[in-house]
Amino acid sequence: MKHTDPADTDDLPDIVDLVMEMGHPTPHEPRGGEEAAPSPPLPVRAKEQDRLPGHLERLAERARDYVEAASSANTRRAYASDWKHFCAWCRRQSFEPLPADPQIVGLYITAQASAPGAGKKSVSTIERRLSSLTWNYTQRGQPLDRKDRHIATVLAGIRNKHASPPRQKEAVLRDDLIAMLETLDRGTLRGLRDRAMLLLGFAGGLRRSEIVGLDVGRDQTEDSSGWIEILEKGVLVTLRGKTGWREVEIGRGSADATCPVVALQTWLKLARIAHGPLFRRVTGQGKAVGADRLNSQEVARLVKRSALTAGVRGDLSEGERGQKFSGHSLRAGLASSAEVDERYVQKQLGHASAEMTRRYQRRRDRFRVNLTKASGL
Repeated sequence: MKHTDPADTDDLPDIVDLVMEMGHPTPHEPRGGEEAAPSPPLPVRAKEQDRLPGHLERLAERARDYVEAASSANTRRAYASDWKHFCAWCRRQSFEPLPADPQIVGLYITAQASAPGAGKKSVSTIERRLSSLTWNYTQRGQPLDRKDRHIATVLAGIRNKHASPPRQKEAVLRDDLIAMLETLDRGTLRGLRDRAMLLLGFAGGLRRSEIVGLDVGRDQTEDSSGWIEILEKGVLVTLRGKTGWREVEIGRGSADATCPVVALQTWLKLARIAHGPLFRRVTGQGKAVGADRLNSQEVARLVKRSALTAGVRGDLSEGERGQKFSGHSLRAGLASSAEVDERYVQKQLGHASAEMTRRYQRRRDRFRVNLTKASGL
């Protein structure tokens, strides 16, 4: 393990350096008394003759665009933040982050798992940071061997000793959703927008990022994650996910009051939206609609706020209820409420396996198939 000047750790290829800056991550907040690490500086060409020819500069710019498109802005921000955290830890230990050293990384994840008090990180956070380090090292042309015993064995021990069951968000079921809709003011643009978001998110089993990433039509904005097409029998939602494009079919409801298609059409008509982002900010005391799309956090706040106002899970304290609901509650709600063959729910949620779908079915009948009786006992 070398002890040298960490200033050299930011010596990245040109494209990667620029991509790390593309997301414009917010300044890293020190955790547990840690010092914040500076962002990697953009490369500077020392001599004019070092500049690429014009046609290659254009190709380099296109390459940067493709590198950016390989991961979401949130992912890039997380990768950058985790790398800064690791570099700050290395500086305090007088270690050099580069080249990739499995022993140093093993010590780093050990420190994360064994830190006192609030500084101790969960297994999922440690695994995420390890993935971030692997990505960052790969971009620097120095792949990290995660199978090295200094990493693999330590991580296995951390999992065995500290892993805990996942804490799932509460599912918003049909009756819960109807109660939440009643808390929204149908006489305001904001209420109509929120109503459409809740119904579309629930009926489509959509993630919060998928909801706010939608456009009215195809190829309308650069930051879109999909678009809608309103048909006679429902809405066809085309989404770009981590594994490619997929289509989600959302049929019309049995009543206009709870129909996602009617709610969506009402919002579009009264908000006078015909092009661009589907769900936008409502401004001017709720009387005007802006041009910018909503942030995905707005969906989580909407679900939590309306669930609390509607008294969903009133058997719990307000603090407990506030922690149980998020944007994911809509997705879990569809999986738990739809009384159909499991494969249809799996397709709607875009899951690769039925096992993943079952994790979302919070209140399903777990003993519907009784193998004990089926075996003759």
